[in-house]
Amino acid sequence: MTRHLDRDALKLESSSHPSPEDGMCIMEAVAYMAHEPFSDHPSCASPVIAAFLRNWNDSLNDEDRQMLKPYIPKLIGTAGSPEAENRRAWMALDWLARAQAVSWLRLAKLEEHAKAIEGLDEIRDSASAEAATSTLRAASKTDGDYSAKYKAAYAAAKEALDPVVDSALRSTVKELQQSALELLNRMIAVRVEVSV
Repeated sequence: MTRHLDRDALKLESSSHPSPEDGMCIMEAVAYMAHEPFSDHPSCASPVIAAFLRNWNDSLNDEDRQMLKPYIPKLIGTAGSPEAENRRAWMALDWLARAQAVSWLRLAKLEEHAKAIEGLDEIRDSASAEAATSTLRAASKTDGDYSAKYKAAYAAAKEALDPVVDSALRSTVKELQQSALELLNRMIAVRVEVSV
């Protein structure tokens, strides 16, 4: 049984809040709708998905954060078996490596590193993570070329004075947001039952 929540009137906010009247982040809205004690750690939701969303909710600007509202009812009942949570955790790690890191490497003009990581097999377990380690380490090395490009990309993104850089940054952020929504949908869909 769920409680009515007017999602059209709701404005998701960053951080946690003492009560619904003080505001809600996405996970507090899930707890509220699920009739649970007001918290950003509702027991009805997958702990892995909840951790992902607490972080993402707080990193989004006020306008972009509202794109998470349709997920509030979808998160109720996602708490899963240890196998399901393990699978979701590997999915999140894989996304961080093969989607998010690749996007930022490309923005920093580190195409060789981006292609190497992008070409990795999906990270699904400790064996595939171990196999990916050398490629990920190579991409994270701070040799002079990488360090200079990273600093240049960071400075450009921070200042956003150049319209081309600003456009590239906005485009990268939008692509990553769409990719993260796709990941969220896949994590919600995971239903791994306990083996008997």
